[in-house]
Order: sequence, then C-alpha cells, then structure tokens
Amino acid sequence: MPSEAPHPDTLELAADLRAALGSLVRSLRGGDELPQNQAAVLGLLVRDERSCTVAELAALQRVRHQSMARTVALMTEAGLVTQQPHPTDGRKLLIAATEAGRTALLDQRARCEHRIATAIESRLSPAEQDRLRAAVDLLRRLG
Repeated sequence: MPSEAPHPDTLELAADLRAALGSLVRSLRGGDELPQNQAAVLGLLVRDERSCTVAELAALQRVRHQSMARTVALMTEAGLVTQQPHPTDGRKLLIAATEAGRTALLDQRARCEHRIATAIESRLSPAEQDRLRAAVDLLRRLG
C-alpha cells in the first residue's frame, strides 16, 4: 500500500530544516582536527565501547570496504585505533579506539559544543534559547 505524499508545506519545512542543519554542520566542521570519516569511526567505537572489523565499520558507515580499510590504516598510523586478531576468525582483525583516539574524539566534540554554546549565547535571546531547547526535543523525536 503506497503511502501518501507529504503535504507541500511539510515538504517545504523538511527542505528548510535540511538546509539549516547542513549549514550548521558545515560551519562547525571548520575547526575540526579529525577528518569527518575518522571522527565517525571513532564515534562508533567509543559510543558502544566495542571493537569492529573493517567490514562491519564499512557497512555501518555505508562506504566501500577499500575506503574503510584506508581510513583504518591512517587511523592506526596516527595511533587513534589498534588492530587485534579476531578471537574466532584468524583472517579478520578487530579495530578498537585507543586512549588517544578517545581523547581526540572527546576533545573535538567539546570544542564543537563550545562553539555552539557561544553562538547560542551571543545570537539568541533567552526566549529563543528556550524555543531551541524545545526544538531539540522535537528533533530527537524525528530521529
């Protein structure tokens, strides 16, 4: 059974939201020390406190295995992740965040949150800040 198309006003709101979020994300990336693909991999490994194979990381990030292998190699060189033999499959390696990788990710997140907080305080009135808090709850519900 095909779903009904969203109302044109809702489609316009969706386009405006996508553009606004994209602009915000791009403006925040300017001060990043970690490339986006490396930060995303570290985010997966740190958030779940787990190890993954290159194939699992590639699938989670929706990239080709070769691209992820290259990213992991660069991260290993930089000391952000380690590679350990898989306990049950000797052909595979498990990738885990190092303490340096965890620190780099958390420091980058802290800098980003500081930039956002500074912008909120300098550009939004207290009433607008309250509206933004409510909007964040709504955005969570959309995810």
